[in-house]
Amino acid sequence: MPNNNGTLSSKKRLAQIIGILKKHHLTQGIDPVKFRQILEDLGPTFVKIGQIMSSRQDMFSERYCKELIKLRDNVAPMPFSTVEQVIEDEYGVSRKEIFPYLEKEPLGSASIAQVHKATTKDGKQIVVKVQRPHIYQMMERDISLVRRAVKILRLNEVLGSVVDLNIVLDEFWFTAKQEMDFLNEAHFAMNFAKLNEDIVYIGYPEIELEYTTSKVLVMEYIDGYQIDAFEELSENGYDRKEIGEKLAENYIKQIVDDGFFHADPHLGNIRIRDGKIVWIDFGMMGTLSKQDKDLMKDAVLAIGTSDAQKLVDVILVLGVHDDRIDYTGLYSDIEVFMKKYISMDLKDINLGFAIQEVFTIAHKHRISMPKGISMLARGLVTIESTMTVLDPEINIITIAANHVSQNKLKHIDVKKELASASKRLYDAGSQTLDIPIKLNELIQMVLKGRIKLNLEVMDSTVPLNTVNHMVNKLTVGIVSAGLLMASSLLCTTDMTPKLFGIPAIGFVGYITALGLGFWLFVTVLKERHKRKR
Repeated sequence: MPNNNGTLSSKKRLAQIIGILKKHHLTQGIDPVKFRQILEDLGPTFVKIGQIMSSRQDMFSERYCKELIKLRDNVAPMPFSTVEQVIEDEYGVSRKEIFPYLEKEPLGSASIAQVHKATTKDGKQIVVKVQRPHIYQMMERDISLVRRAVKILRLNEVLGSVVDLNIVLDEFWFTAKQEMDFLNEAHFAMNFAKLNEDIVYIGYPEIELEYTTSKVLVMEYIDGYQIDAFEELSENGYDRKEIGEKLAENYIKQIVDDGFFHADPHLGNIRIRDGKIVWIDFGMMGTLSKQDKDLMKDAVLAIGTSDAQKLVDVILVLGVHDDRIDYTGLYSDIEVFMKKYISMDLKDINLGFAIQEVFTIAHKHRISMPKGISMLARGLVTIESTMTVLDPEINIITIAANHVSQNKLKHIDVKKELASASKRLYDAGSQTLDIPIKLNELIQMVLKGRIKLNLEVMDSTVPLNTVNHMVNKLTVGIVSAGLLMASSLLCTTDMTPKLFGIPAIGFVGYITALGLGFWLFVTVLKERHKRKR
């Protein structure tokens, strides 16, 4: 029997979920197609989960992500009477008192809400986004039940090598809860407007805060032209190439300058009106911290300049991992990735595919990316497909590299750079003078067993005593250099007693450093003579 809120009881829904899983013989194994079909049969909550998974190539294999991209929100629209009831429950008055006109046919219908065109009392054209009744309770119930189903059917044993279901469910529920509070979307839209208000060719709908609640979002109706309505655009004087270039430039600006970007930039979420590119639907927005923005700039430049080491550094800093990384294997995989692109012009590189490949490498080495970065990857793949429809000649990585380079030059502060350089020189000098002290501390810690040295011996034929000789020579060299630096510093003081006009301690330091250096020189010559024999 349905509950008072109109949803199935937990017991019946659990039986339904288990029945669907058994129907697909999940315990006999799984493949991408079967997994997609299961999610579709399980309904809107799970379709939404699959859509989130499709953008996480750092967590799931590429073939699963590609299959899950096929998932779409094909949800039957709510009855018009239900839409009216939700509106009246929210405002406490008749729907007609708030929206005298409300179109019966929705502009769109998805798993969480559907959108209708309407007018306010003063005749302003708007769109009303109405949340499905009890959707929060239904999704919360489904998440709880699927966790129980996982235990009952021991799905972790079956799917352990394919997906981590707990991570998927946690991320889904976090995202869904944000999406189900329309005040969040209103805030996102207003923040986007503020960040782009000075760009003359970018537009956005005005949010009607007076009417907006957590379950009903009201904003300006954007008519204009669909971005792929090429004939209409051409007839009205618009140039597809110019639209594409400006759209790409603005999207890169959202990422590297604002750190706040539209995470679902498909054709349906962009309009052309009054000479402006108008962004709509701010339910899915990505955010990047200042550190993440800087790292993304480094990643773009690394791909553009084929700098494998820089890209590895970015992946390790951005990613979440357990520190048990095969660094040699990771670097090797990134080098292979770079070699694929090194002979290509920037204009020929598909940034979306390149980022997907990087995510696949990260997945292979058990490195997962934070939510903002995974949303960025999804956004870049989507915007690149949008670019392809507008003008296949436009290359977003070229625009990104140019934007990042120009931005770096534009924001150089000579005084700050000189101050920073001076500080780095000072720090380097201070650290060099500390070498003898640090070396002594390191030796003491090793002797006390507080530090373990892990050596990866690439060639097992090299005897350990040879490694010991190498370490000894390195240690002597560091001590000798440290003594020279320290003695030179002492010679600038008036410390007494003195020998030959310099402080005695400094003199002893020089002699010791000279002796160690001479021993090291003779040792190297002897070993070279032995190798020749």
